[in-house]
Amino acid sequence: MTEDGFDLGPRRHPRRMSLTPMIDVVFLLLIFFMLSSRFGMDAVLPIAGGAEGAASEWQGPPRLVDVAPDSISLNGVPTDPDELVAALKALMPEDGGAVVLRARDDADLQQMVDVMDRLSAGGLSNLILIE
Repeated sequence: MTEDGFDLGPRRHPRRMSLTPMIDVVFLLLIFFMLSSRFGMDAVLPIAGGAEGAASEWQGPPRLVDVAPDSISLNGVPTDPDELVAALKALMPEDGGAVVLRARDDADLQQMVDVMDRLSAGGLSNLILIE
């Protein structure tokens, strides 16, 4: 009993906080991030490096394809995308050669990939991508 006449009973120790809810949240976050992340290989685009960085002699006329947001140009001349492969094949040397691709005026990646796919489907696989 205290001086006031109240009996508070035995003194209790404060309860320790349970870590179980925090561990549950951590595991839920772990599962969420595992399920939302991508596993596996991304698509790989083969791009030639121009003889793997070694100096090589350019053969034939220039073959520079500029990809802009609204147009495609071959050596500075606007070209219809459907006629691009035929126009490039006329400029190619007999033993094959490289085609230089350059993105211009904020062209997005999808436009560049579309041009690369079009050229690859037309048999032009030696592509060099420049800035």
